[in-house]
Amino acid sequence: MLSLVVLISGGGSNLRSLLEACQDAEYPARVVAIGADRDADGLDLGEEFGVSTFTVPYSSFDSREAWGDELLAVIRQWSPDLVVLSGFMRLLPARVVAALSPNLLNTHPAYLPEFPGAHGVRDALAAGVPETGASLIVVDTGVDDGPIVAQERVPVLPDDTEDSLHARIKIVERRLLVQAVLDIANGNTNLKEHSQI
Repeated sequence: MLSLVVLISGGGSNLRSLLEACQDAEYPARVVAIGADRDADGLDLGEEFGVSTFTVPYSSFDSREAWGDELLAVIRQWSPDLVVLSGFMRLLPARVVAALSPNLLNTHPAYLPEFPGAHGVRDALAAGVPETGASLIVVDTGVDDGPIVAQERVPVLPDDTEDSLHARIKIVERRLLVQAVLDIANGNTNLKEHSQI
């Protein structure tokens, strides 16, 4: 059974899909803890699904490195096989990435390497492209440029807003994440083969 710690910064919609998948006795993974860098709405999912939660507030530390060291220490208390950044809007310090990689995944609402960064959906709309996508990557020390584990195209519709496009991308993100965790747990995906670290 693959054990996961999932880090969030917001509502945790991708996390919900993963928690729902984990309720199936046949699904070979379990979320053991949900963490956040702020008071995030998605932490409420812990109570709903009976999963422990923790918060390591970025604002409580003098530096990104000090925050990262505390975050890593808390994550290690759970001894997870895999850490998933799901809507986690904070760059991890290099030593945290080094400690967890390659068993460190991130979802991103674009077809990487297109539109990296915090505004992938907005940037795709601004560029006027006919399609964007969703990606799942192994986190490295860059910004959304780690090895790609899975990705899929999503069309941009003529009347799309940032919200409507993001909503359709999230559907794909959720499916990619649930399937990738399944493939990792079953040995069909070897993250070491995707690692650059």
